[in-house]
Amino acid sequence: MKKLVFENLNELSNIEGKQLPVGEWYTVTQQMINDFANATLDKQWIHIDTAKAAKYSPTKTTIAHGFMSVSMLSELISKQFEVKSVTMGLNYGLNKVRFPNPVPVNSELRLISSVKLIEDFQNGKKLTFDCTIEIKGQEKPACVAEFIFVLFE
Repeated sequence: MKKLVFENLNELSNIEGKQLPVGEWYTVTQQMINDFANATLDKQWIHIDTAKAAKYSPTKTTIAHGFMSVSMLSELISKQFEVKSVTMGLNYGLNKVRFPNPVPVNSELRLISSVKLIEDFQNGKKLTFDCTIEIKGQEKPACVAEFIFVLFE
């Protein structure tokens, strides 16, 4: 994947409606799932109890939290493009979030995204992304979301 690099926010206008470079695969480990469980206080057995999950889960293993996928969008998008003049970026919100498929531990995920809309916002730009987090070897994705991010120079 080759990261797109822009000098300033004005250069972003040509990526509206276009797909960003496809993200690289990364592995969701049990340690990541446990850390997320501790941070969010969501310690449901399906996420952290490997023995119980092996016995009772339909996947026969633990699964990542759906919100773990969403929380990674900022970082994953930052690996797809960069604006050199940006001094600050902020999460603005999400629309239409769905988790169509569970993410078993040790799954490989990657982000496919496109820039749906770019709008002026105060002294910056508000970008709306269509995001799909794919699971390697699976037909249905882990997460589909419309993610909104604000960038300031």
